[in-house]
Formats: sequence, structure tokens, C-alpha cells
Amino acid sequence: MSGASGPRDDTGDPDGFQRLWTPHRMAYIKGENKPTGTAPDEGCPFCRAPGLPDAEGLVVARGKAAFAVLNLYPYNSGHLLVCPYRHVADYTDLNEDETAELALLTQSGITALRHASAPQGFNIGMNLGTPAGAGIAAHLHQHIVPRWGGDTNFMPVIGQTKVLPELLRQTRKTLADSWPRT
Repeated sequence: MSGASGPRDDTGDPDGFQRLWTPHRMAYIKGENKPTGTAPDEGCPFCRAPGLPDAEGLVVARGKAAFAVLNLYPYNSGHLLVCPYRHVADYTDLNEDETAELALLTQSGITALRHASAPQGFNIGMNLGTPAGAGIAAHLHQHIVPRWGGDTNFMPVIGQTKVLPELLRQTRKTLADSWPRT
């Protein structure tokens, strides 16, 4: 290597590693699109999304009390979030209609994902509170994560990178087209 005054001569040496650059992930790492507080008017994406056109807000389906939206930072393609319209943080704060529709939209989301992309399994759940892993703790949301055998490989484990085979807009359209009609 050269001294501090000269250029480095090791920047082009191959080291045997391939690199997948994912600069779009920096937005998530830096907390972009995260609320600035806990109130609905403090940047809550789950309060904002239903007011946008479906394609722009990544909304897949709408009910009377809740809606399904794609996760902007998905664990897998098709990663859905089911949210009440009302800005509540805890599952016990949902009223009867919200609780029922959250369950129905979860069932419909599973059906749509099975039709659209044939996953072999699902992770379904909620993280209540920041210590439990909720990225946006102030607005309750249930995750529906489609899973396939082998979808966890060296990329997320070693490279801390998730490889997704399709853009969110295409995933939203495919799932919206596959959503069960009632």
C-alpha cells in the first residue's frame, strides 16, 4: 500500500467476493419514512397510505375498518401488512369490527398470496411495542410474510441483504388482481 500522500494501489485487487450494492436500503437504515412521533399527523405511513391512490400507496385491498398494504421494506416478495385505518398501537385497543376485519383481511391476504405466488408457508404476526420489534409501534399492523423452502440463504444471513425478484409496484398489482372478491 502507498503512504498517506499517494493513491492506494489495492482498490482494484480482487478478493473473491461478489458485491450486491443496495443503496435503496440506506433509506430504511437512516429511518426515512418513519414517523416523527406517535400521533397520526406525525408522519405515520399507515395513516398516509389510505389517502393515496392504491398504486402509489401500495394498498392492495381496502375494507371498511382496515386495509392491506405492501411492506415498503419487505422480508420477502409479497410481504403484506394488515392495518386498521384508526391509529391505535395495541391489539386490545381494536374494536370488534376492526378485530374481525383484520382477521378477514389476513385470510384474504393468504388466499391472494397463494394464488399469486404459491408460497409454501407463511409467517403471520404482530410486534407490539418497539422492544418487541415494531418498526412503527404507534400504529398496529399485522405481518403476512410468504415463505418458500430455501428463501433464507447466505444473502440475509451473511450479507445482510435480501434479494427480491420483483418491484413493489408489480407485486402490488399481482396481489390486487389475485385478491378474493367478496
